[in-house]
Amino acid sequence: MLFMPIVVLFYQENGLEMQDIFVLQSIYSVVIVILEIPSGYLADVLGRKTTLIIGAVLGFCGFVIYSFSYDFWGFLMAEVTMGIGTSLVSGADSAMLYDTLKAGNQKEKYLKFEGKMVSLGNAAEAVAGILGGLLAEISLRTPFYAQTAVSFIGIPAAILLVEPIRQEKIEKMDFKDILLIVKHSLYGNPHLKWNIIYSAGIGASTLTMAWFVQPYFKYVDLELSLFGVFWTLLNLSVAITSYIAYKVEYRLGQVKTILLITLLLPLFYFILSQIHVIWGISVLFLFYLMRGLATPVLKDYINRLTESSTRATVLSVRNFMIRLLFAGIGPFLGWYTDHYSLSNALALSSVTFFILAAISGTFFLKTRKYTHKTINI
Repeated sequence: MLFMPIVVLFYQENGLEMQDIFVLQSIYSVVIVILEIPSGYLADVLGRKTTLIIGAVLGFCGFVIYSFSYDFWGFLMAEVTMGIGTSLVSGADSAMLYDTLKAGNQKEKYLKFEGKMVSLGNAAEAVAGILGGLLAEISLRTPFYAQTAVSFIGIPAAILLVEPIRQEKIEKMDFKDILLIVKHSLYGNPHLKWNIIYSAGIGASTLTMAWFVQPYFKYVDLELSLFGVFWTLLNLSVAITSYIAYKVEYRLGQVKTILLITLLLPLFYFILSQIHVIWGISVLFLFYLMRGLATPVLKDYINRLTESSTRATVLSVRNFMIRLLFAGIGPFLGWYTDHYSLSNALALSSVTFFILAAISGTFFLKTRKYTHKTINI
């Protein structure tokens, strides 16, 4: 993610406003929304490795397009290409990890390894933050050239993966099964449903914050040369808590963990809305620490309720809901930022995500004792 520390500045250099940026990212999310669940189903049918390879190729192509685009429509083409690629990867990666551990009778270690995967990913993004910031000194487009080369690495990496043999497997492709899995996920199993909705609300809140970080840096007059450094440190904070998420969740228990996530993420939004000086960045670090805890823990809760045969599809339902919420909320927050202020937009986000997390979190906890029923495909 070499481009992330300067991506908002890159958009603005090419004539986009905050509303345009959120619209662009919402279209990206809509592409994922449309394809997320079918792609997860394809991963369950065709194999996770196959869809990961295709997704890696499309991700590379998206950055090629980005590197040679100079306006909204060029960026849109790149985002659509990357959105298709992302939909093929999301869900399939975590499902493959869980089933790999299950095949080795180690599925209880999923949260530990998912946390490590998130941690290493954010550590890599942290290093990229420094490099991206340095490359931006040449030009704001240079990080995209470098990112194109980096993204190519994902293709041989996917090819080298070894997919475990699954005892439970969908033998033939029938898209009616997608509707059946979605119905089971969002209706047939109340606890799984509220797991997904709660996880989606929290995921949407952390995704939204990612697009507020650089405007906030600019808002508190952080020097451009330090954007990459602070982006790096933020991602390292995610890496720290992701790595120990399984220990934290074990110590706190499910109820306290959910209460902590529900209260603190919206609270940090509100505190940021009230702080107009550079030390407010410290609150961003607290937000990102909590994000590092929430991501692997909430994925683990969903995996515990899901069969191997439909795991990628169910995880894709979660990602579908995250992107759907972001696509609905993001453009309005971008418009609100442009027409009022970043401070007001952060305060509005605080209220919005607290209501969403509080309602879904309450039902999450109320349905914990629901007896899990399997789905037959």
